[in-house]
Amino acid sequence: MEEQVQEVLNKLRPYLLRDGGDVELIDVDDDGIVLLRLMGACGNCPSSTITLKAGIERALRTEVPGVKEIEQVF
Repeated sequence: MEEQVQEVLNKLRPYLLRDGGDVELIDVDDDGIVLLRLMGACGNCPSSTITLKAGIERALRTEVPGVKEIEQVF
């Protein structure tokens, strides 16, 4: 599942880079919880929660079976 998550993140990465940010995959646990770190401009952006939940989490849950939730690591 980790490889599938990374593939989806690689598809989303250009949009984050365009805004001066990036995302790092920290871990995918056996329960389908994905730990991510937003970096650069995304790391301290007031909209980072929206980016995670409405953007990244939705894409991951749609494209990777077994992903249940995303948690941000600081």
